[in-house]
Amino acid sequence: MADGSRPRTTRVAACRPRPVTEAPLLIPDAMAAHLDDLLTDTGVIEVIETEFAHRPGPPGMPVRTVLLGLLLAVYYTGSAQLADAWRLMAFSLSPATRRRHQIPDIDPDDRHAQHALSRRFYRTFDKITTGLDVVRVDRRRRLTAAEADAYTSAWDDDEPEHQRKRDLLQDIVTRLVLTPVRRARGRGYLAHYGGDVGIDATAIPTWARPPRLRRSTGQPVASIEITAGWHHSAGDGPPTFGYSATLATAARTRDTLGTHPQLALGLVLDTPHRRVGPAAITALDAIASLGLPTGTLAVDRAYTDQSADHFARPARAYGYRLALDYRVEQRGLQGSVHGALLVDGNLACPLMPDPLLHATTGLDDAAVRAPDDELTALIHARRPYLLKVKQTSDAEGRLRLQCPAAGTAPSVNCPRFTQARAAARGPRTRIDLTDARQRAAHAAAKPTVLLPKTGSDDGCLPTICTQQTITLRPGDLGHKDKLRQDLPYLSPVWKGAFKAIRANTEGINGRLKGQVINLADPTNRLAHGRVAQTILVALMVCVANQKILLSWRQVHNPEPRPSSPTGDGLPAEPGIDDTTGNSGRPPPDRP
Repeated sequence: MADGSRPRTTRVAACRPRPVTEAPLLIPDAMAAHLDDLLTDTGVIEVIETEFAHRPGPPGMPVRTVLLGLLLAVYYTGSAQLADAWRLMAFSLSPATRRRHQIPDIDPDDRHAQHALSRRFYRTFDKITTGLDVVRVDRRRRLTAAEADAYTSAWDDDEPEHQRKRDLLQDIVTRLVLTPVRRARGRGYLAHYGGDVGIDATAIPTWARPPRLRRSTGQPVASIEITAGWHHSAGDGPPTFGYSATLATAARTRDTLGTHPQLALGLVLDTPHRRVGPAAITALDAIASLGLPTGTLAVDRAYTDQSADHFARPARAYGYRLALDYRVEQRGLQGSVHGALLVDGNLACPLMPDPLLHATTGLDDAAVRAPDDELTALIHARRPYLLKVKQTSDAEGRLRLQCPAAGTAPSVNCPRFTQARAAARGPRTRIDLTDARQRAAHAAAKPTVLLPKTGSDDGCLPTICTQQTITLRPGDLGHKDKLRQDLPYLSPVWKGAFKAIRANTEGINGRLKGQVINLADPTNRLAHGRVAQTILVALMVCVANQKILLSWRQVHNPEPRPSSPTGDGLPAEPGIDDTTGNSGRPPPDRP
């Protein structure tokens, strides 16, 4: 240097990037035991071993060892590859933990011993997938389209054994996904959960080529993933070849008090665009087993288009209020029943003014998502004309609705209602004009229903105008029943529920397709076959729930409860619950 001073070579050398060490990751025993306890609580080990109890041949490596290795791989690397799971079980656990899971000590330089141990690991996973598969398929060659169709039909038919295998696989998925939720509920983390749920289907790409034509013969050959298909999202992006995962999310509306972790409450993996509605109901079946409250269920337009028997009616039978969205041609007047008009999913007075009736007719998505002042005023003016719920649905799904002009607190003035009942005028009452509630309750402050100028009402009044209440039974609206919802469309209460729940749904999709756990990367799930893909996705969602709980506890740090009101007493989770294995880290300061 010009001034003769010597550079600080020691400090410069310390700042240089260092090469990655070749030493294997060391997993703490407590972390391995924690995930092992989680696996035990799921009960999937007993379910799988019971299924294989009568199969001949040597027992091989324990099922617990393979599933624990996959859980560790997902937790530490975000990958559900068998190679990563085997390396962690063979080289990253302590000798005592390896012996507990029947992993022998091997020489890192003995390639033959490593290969033999890895093959045992792979064969056990292959035993799980083939044993749970509805029909075994030869994956050593490309099947023709006709052969693949014969195998694929086994996933859709009504054969009892095939149905049993499908139910068994779904039971394993539900156990894996819901065990962290049960633990969270037992510790009181879901105390403020109001039962709001968001359901959506997301693409799960696979590491397999789609069906194609063989170059030599031009014969159509199937994909290795014979039950996969093209998943078309609502956006303008290209379709994805793989499966569709129906996810149910523990969401919250804008008026929900308190906070709770936004966990995945259900998972169903299926061929894209098949059984969309039944898959959502299967996810709700899993939530019902938890005994959680039921609130608002918000879904996108793919579920609005489902048959009412496949989605809307079973969802209402569980006690959920539906918040739906519509396509352009579905908005506005949708049908009628007992004289009441179905307007944007809500039953209304048959004499609702035309400007209100057709306020959303023909509007595109941009106008609906960002309504102007005129549309907002029209939506607000609809509210008095909507039928009121007199009695909620009974066990048979029958709903009692009341005319808006009837009852002790009518919302409109209706000359037809007055004439039909010959209501006697009572004594005039004085009101305090300085009291806003008294002014709003007065008849002069309510809109008046205008009777048609032509025609006579004698003998041709609709049912809703001849009796104070009507009973809406399942099937009265026919196929239009799929469009009925429980919140006034585009009203503030609808926006507060639908938009918030949909944001929570997209949020958990972002977590599951983020940097740590990424379901959108097919290289994280290289095993072929629907059973393998289903189990690996369920393990990844299970670990994602664990990480969501960890993040939520670090922010909110609620006091741990020794037991839950329902008797789900669970021990406190270990302190080393993070990816580094460090314990005792204090939570961030709260403002």
